[in-house]
Amino acid sequence: MELMDNVEAYTPLLLNAIKALVVLILGWILAGALSSSVRKRLAKTPRIDQTLAGFFASLVKWGILLMVFIAVLGIFGIQATSLVAVLGAASLAIGLALQGTLSDLAAGVMLILFRPYKLGQYVDIGGTSGTVADLNLFMTELVTPDNVQIVLPNGKAWGAIITNYSHHTTRRCDLTFGIDYDDDADKAMQLILDLAKADARVFDDPAPWIRVTNLGDSSVDISTRLWCKASDYWDLKFHLTKTVKEAFDANGISIPYPHAVEIVKNG
Repeated sequence: MELMDNVEAYTPLLLNAIKALVVLILGWILAGALSSSVRKRLAKTPRIDQTLAGFFASLVKWGILLMVFIAVLGIFGIQATSLVAVLGAASLAIGLALQGTLSDLAAGVMLILFRPYKLGQYVDIGGTSGTVADLNLFMTELVTPDNVQIVLPNGKAWGAIITNYSHHTTRRCDLTFGIDYDDDADKAMQLILDLAKADARVFDDPAPWIRVTNLGDSSVDISTRLWCKASDYWDLKFHLTKTVKEAFDANGISIPYPHAVEIVKNG
């Protein structure tokens, strides 16, 4: 008889736990599905930036999960009004415990409002570089050139120095070549200029800028500044580095390198 009484006493609690588990599972699935749907629909809208699509999708997901959480509490007899009262009484403790999360949330809103970077742009955030793969309410996801995922809390991102290499459509490509003191600097500069003008990626305006900028310990340094599309920056830089070296070799212009001299003192 006592066992039956215990079973009857715990049966409502067990049923509520099962209901709560079902609600949590269904709520999680619904939040994911709606979030994905919002992201896809907004991504197909030309007037809406891809960064905003991800942010609103994240907002939908967490909003649904919040409602699911309140519904689960209601299953156990905790009403929303009672929950607000409890949260109000414990606001200080909750604020201290979640200050990092709340800071990330606030920073996420600021990042969306001011948009220092967008999806697909290559950025450096506080010394961490990568292409922006995602920006949601709490974190920013970067992917490095060697395909490594980096997740930054939005609070860290907003408080750091952000360098956006993809913000402008054009970039200046700076190169420096060192030649021997015995070589003809004017000839070397003309070779560089000819190669730059022959490359379709180099803009005519602003025109290529080539000058002798330094007399080093073992070389005469020639600085080259070329303007190109941001998307062509690295290919142009690597290509000219190679072709200028080949042109120097073909025209008898040497690129000096450090030499070590050993002095032996007798007896």
